[in-house]
Amino acid sequence: MFHKSVLAATIASSFILSGCQSTAQQSNTQVETNQTSAASQVETPAKPGSVAITLEQAMADPDWIGNQPEGAFWHSDSNTVVYQQKQQGNQLRDTYTQTVGADSATKVTLAQLHTLGDDKAVYSQDNRLQAYVFKGDVFVRDTSANTLVQITKTSAFESAPQFLNDNSLVYRRGNVFMHVDLGTGLHSELANLKLEDKPIKVNEPKSYIAKEQHKLIDYVALQLKNQKDALERDQQLANENSAVVDATIYLGDKKRLVDAQLSPDGSKLIVALTDDRSWRADTDIMPNYITQDAGVESVPARRRVADAKPQGTELVYIDLPSKAKTTLTYNTLPGWNEDVLAEVKRENYARQGKEYESEAKRREINLMMDWGWGQSAIQWNRSGSQVAVMLEAWDNKDRWIATVDFKGKKLVNQHRLHDDAWVNYTFNDFGWLNTSDTMYFLSEQSGYSHIYTKPLTGKATQRTKGQFEVSDLTLSENDQYLYYKANKKHPGIYEVYRLNLDSGNSEALTSLDGMTDYSLSPDEQKLLLQHSKIMHPPELYVMDAAPGAKVTQLTHTVSEQFKATKLVAPKVVAVPSSHGEQPVYAKVYYPSDYQSDESGNTRKAVIFNHGAGYLQNSHFGWSGYFREFMFHSLLASEGYVVMDMDYRASKGYGRDWRTAIYRQMGTPETQDLVDGVKWMQANANVDVERVGTYGGSYGGFMTFMALFTEPELFQAGAALRPVSDWAHYNAPYTSNILNHPDVDPIAYERSSPIYFAEGLEKPLLINAPMVDDNVFFQDVVRLVQRLIELEKEDFETAIFPVEPHGFVQPSSWLDEYRRIYKLFEENL
Repeated sequence: MFHKSVLAATIASSFILSGCQSTAQQSNTQVETNQTSAASQVETPAKPGSVAITLEQAMADPDWIGNQPEGAFWHSDSNTVVYQQKQQGNQLRDTYTQTVGADSATKVTLAQLHTLGDDKAVYSQDNRLQAYVFKGDVFVRDTSANTLVQITKTSAFESAPQFLNDNSLVYRRGNVFMHVDLGTGLHSELANLKLEDKPIKVNEPKSYIAKEQHKLIDYVALQLKNQKDALERDQQLANENSAVVDATIYLGDKKRLVDAQLSPDGSKLIVALTDDRSWRADTDIMPNYITQDAGVESVPARRRVADAKPQGTELVYIDLPSKAKTTLTYNTLPGWNEDVLAEVKRENYARQGKEYESEAKRREINLMMDWGWGQSAIQWNRSGSQVAVMLEAWDNKDRWIATVDFKGKKLVNQHRLHDDAWVNYTFNDFGWLNTSDTMYFLSEQSGYSHIYTKPLTGKATQRTKGQFEVSDLTLSENDQYLYYKANKKHPGIYEVYRLNLDSGNSEALTSLDGMTDYSLSPDEQKLLLQHSKIMHPPELYVMDAAPGAKVTQLTHTVSEQFKATKLVAPKVVAVPSSHGEQPVYAKVYYPSDYQSDESGNTRKAVIFNHGAGYLQNSHFGWSGYFREFMFHSLLASEGYVVMDMDYRASKGYGRDWRTAIYRQMGTPETQDLVDGVKWMQANANVDVERVGTYGGSYGGFMTFMALFTEPELFQAGAALRPVSDWAHYNAPYTSNILNHPDVDPIAYERSSPIYFAEGLEKPLLINAPMVDDNVFFQDVVRLVQRLIELEKEDFETAIFPVEPHGFVQPSSWLDEYRRIYKLFEENL
């Protein structure tokens, strides 16, 4: 399975270069700071093609670009790649296999799909057996004999196959852990987790009259004795007869199972439970006006951050042979009762003329929820003798890695990552080495995501260093290497590296100068790469897992029509910042005649604001904003300069860049937009009186903030699916950055455009999808009413009745961008 960058945070909008040198081997003590100097080596050559892009073509169904490979993974033979491609004209996918070295792929028939494996397939410790799930049933392949056995064939949904140390298999059916003896084929319950209280099978008399009843009436007393005898016999039978099993474990009523992980020796479970609360209130609805029956549908919607209540997780250790349960309390974790928001509360109290008194109080703590994970926050070592859990505070200020002292039945803190702003919801990979009780993990404690290792009783050691981000860890079987992805040589170039855990040296495995994700083959001899460049959508490549190995392109899925289309290749530039030493990286689309234009005439310009906030778009790979990319090419072909900035809060530039918006969303980003306009004036001959801006989702929010708080900066702006009031957005995203509204209303008022609407002076276009379950249509409705009450005139709203947050219909895309184009043409 490919490791993937987490580019699609909750409010994301949508979804050839040469000259860079390979990164040399780096010592684990060497700090690498060569990113900025690499920028001068990077060029984006013009894309060959003669057919001019039109707005209609740019907004058309992307099938015309070609259907790129999806969901690629290695077959168990380590020589065959499996991937999917979308069919032309519909949403169905076909599956293909391609052998390394073959010139073409083979389409897999529907009858063969169950034989391929899965991107989440697991292997036995000797790597002989592979298990995976296909359509809710479990399959096991013997890789040496190349035989495949279907383990289940049910209408239930089986999941999470796992090999135990004795090569037997465990899988889950709901909350039941089923054990399979692969030699005999016997299926048995290992643990049956019940989210209910243990039933009372014998009701002893409790009240006075009930006790007297048992004394006075022999029949009643006999009935009770018979019940007790039957219960005792059932227990004896279960204890003495191996053919009988009772694996039921009662976890309590009104609970929800968050996670449950079985030790590899099959003797222990770590279970995470939380209160079973609804994810919404009855009033959290979203009307859908365009329905098949012509009625109005009330679609359930998630609750808002303003309505979120503190919630914690109960961590339970279960000894399976005895069924003994122990709740692992958090009071052994440093800072478990610390008032980490004391200063924030003090500021908010003072505004009300009150004085805040800090006190130690238990914090709600949960399993870590990383937005890009394919792993659990509960990780057992290979033998099953140790387990590590990654935990986070509900207030978002702390992350802990803790192990379990099974004898003392308590948590032991191994690492605490504290952040006065918020702990990142990415860069949390962690696990155990295979041959020792040493953990590895990612941490931003240095200011950038880097690899650390830590033995159980020793200190943590930083294994990579520098001003770059490390992600997507893969450990080799013999613990020699940790493979990873990083943007070492330029913030916008991601290559694959491996760290030698013995020497501490890192070496580059790829030098492709773009965006590269990877998957290590099961035999660890090859890498499957998904690589893209600014001007070229992603394709699959393969190479030997060694430095300098030849890279061979496996797929060629880009259409001839796209190849023939003439598009403007943006340059990635470093815009000096007025608010820090680190520059703001940005893509700049220059007009095609820019170099030859000697007229001295100034140009009009547009700044695009990417969505998601925490997303990187000024990189050298294919952008998820491919329609915007083509729209920007169209604008550049008509004389515009277009800039796309990775403003503060964007991904790829370290912790400080990410957290610059803490408690002040919209302020640092707008400051960066000011620097962007100044840069275009000085370096691209742009007339500052002819600059517009637009963006969707977080980019729509930024358009609001720029037009409302810096009214002279842009002459027009388009806000698409925009956030207008952060108190109405979701809790997982917003509470990181602004805390919670009941604790920190100052942050919400400081960061929400609706509080600054009186500043609007220039033309504003608001485009709003009506069935958006991410940024609710209500955000636009409330802001429009605010603008009406403020008697603002120069704004207009376009609604899109059938569209969710990410538009689907080409007609909607075209309508939206025609309006944006018209806005800029009329006002710039």
